[in-house]
Amino acid sequence: MTYDRLVCANCASPVSEGRCRVCRAVRQQMLEEQGQGPLAGMNPAMLIALMVVLLAALALVAHQTA
Repeated sequence: MTYDRLVCANCASPVSEGRCRVCRAVRQQMLEEQGQGPLAGMNPAMLIALMVVLLAALALVAHQTA
Protein backbone atom coordinates (compact mmCIF):
# COMPACT_ATOMS: atom_id res chain seq x y z
CA MET A 1 0.00 0.00 0.00
CA THR A 2 1.23 3.50 -0.70
CA TYR A 3 0.69 6.44 1.58
CA ASP A 4 -0.17 8.85 -1.25
CA ARG A 5 -3.82 7.70 -1.16
CA LEU A 6 -4.24 7.47 2.60
CA VAL A 7 -6.25 10.09 4.46
CA CYS A 8 -5.28 10.89 8.03
CA ALA A 9 -7.97 10.32 10.66
CA ASN A 10 -6.40 13.02 12.82
CA CYS A 11 -6.38 15.99 10.41
CA ALA A 12 -8.39 14.64 7.42
CA SER A 13 -5.64 15.55 4.94
CA PRO A 14 -3.58 13.24 2.71
CA VAL A 15 -0.84 11.44 4.67
CA SER A 16 1.64 12.24 1.90
CA GLU A 17 1.42 15.94 2.81
CA GLY A 18 2.43 15.29 6.44
CA ARG A 19 0.43 18.14 7.97
CA CYS A 20 0.26 16.73 11.49
CA ARG A 21 2.49 14.55 13.68
CA VAL A 22 0.33 11.48 13.01
CA CYS A 23 0.70 11.91 9.23
CA ARG A 24 4.44 12.32 9.53
CA ALA A 25 4.76 9.25 11.76
CA VAL A 26 2.74 7.04 9.39
CA ARG A 27 4.63 8.35 6.37
CA GLN A 28 7.99 7.59 8.05
CA GLN A 29 6.83 4.11 9.08
CA MET A 30 5.67 3.26 5.55
CA LEU A 31 8.93 4.54 4.04
CA GLU A 32 10.90 2.29 6.38
CA GLU A 33 8.73 -0.73 5.55
CA GLN A 34 9.16 -0.25 1.79
CA GLY A 35 12.89 -0.89 2.00
CA GLN A 36 12.62 -4.19 3.86
CA GLY A 37 11.67 -6.57 1.05
CA PRO A 38 13.99 -9.39 -0.01
CA LEU A 39 14.79 -7.68 -3.33
CA ALA A 40 14.72 -4.10 -2.02
CA GLY A 41 18.47 -3.57 -2.35
CA MET A 42 18.63 -4.60 -6.00
CA ASN A 43 18.44 -2.13 -8.85
CA PRO A 44 16.23 -2.83 -11.88
CA ALA A 45 19.14 -4.01 -14.04
CA MET A 46 20.07 -6.65 -11.47
CA LEU A 47 16.45 -7.80 -11.24
CA ILE A 48 16.27 -8.17 -15.04
CA ALA A 49 19.55 -10.11 -15.06
CA LEU A 50 18.26 -12.40 -12.31
CA MET A 51 15.08 -13.02 -14.29
CA VAL A 52 17.05 -13.85 -17.45
CA VAL A 53 19.22 -16.32 -15.52
CA LEU A 54 16.17 -17.97 -13.97
CA LEU A 55 14.41 -18.24 -17.34
CA ALA A 56 17.54 -19.74 -18.92
CA ALA A 57 17.77 -22.30 -16.10
CA LEU A 58 14.09 -23.14 -16.54
CA ALA A 59 14.55 -23.58 -20.30
CA LEU A 60 17.57 -25.83 -19.69
CA VAL A 61 15.63 -28.01 -17.27
CA ALA A 62 12.66 -28.19 -19.64
CA HIS A 63 14.95 -29.15 -22.54
CA GLN A 64 16.65 -31.92 -20.54
CA THR A 65 13.37 -33.51 -19.45
CA ALA A 66 11.88 -33.49 -22.94
